[in-house]
Amino acid sequence: MPKKIGTGEGRAALAAVAAASGAPARAELATAVRYLLQLLAEKAPGSSVEVRVPPFGAVQVVEGPRHTRGTPPNVVETDPLTWIAVATGAERWTDAAAAGRILASGVRSDLSDLLPLRP
Repeated sequence: MPKKIGTGEGRAALAAVAAASGAPARAELATAVRYLLQLLAEKAPGSSVEVRVPPFGAVQVVEGPRHTRGTPPNVVETDPLTWIAVATGAERWTDAAAAGRILASGVRSDLSDLLPLRP
């Protein structure tokens, strides 16, 4: 199990990504993504939806039928900057999904009721 990211470290990474004038530093981007995935897993524990933010992380969340083999029936995948935007409320889930920046499949894959998170 990965090391838990502390609130201070997570907030610092989010601030650094927000303040970046160009592409954010990879380490800060990775920490920000993983911190927000960690918060989502704490807010909606479970294993019926897999949220993937390549190349930095993936978590299983939301109560429901447990998935154990192969591709899960409920999958959400997005890029790191889109994940940070929807997880922090800078962008609405529905807008990012409509623009094709969130790929969501399965009946449980709409996470709009769980977002934004409170980092």
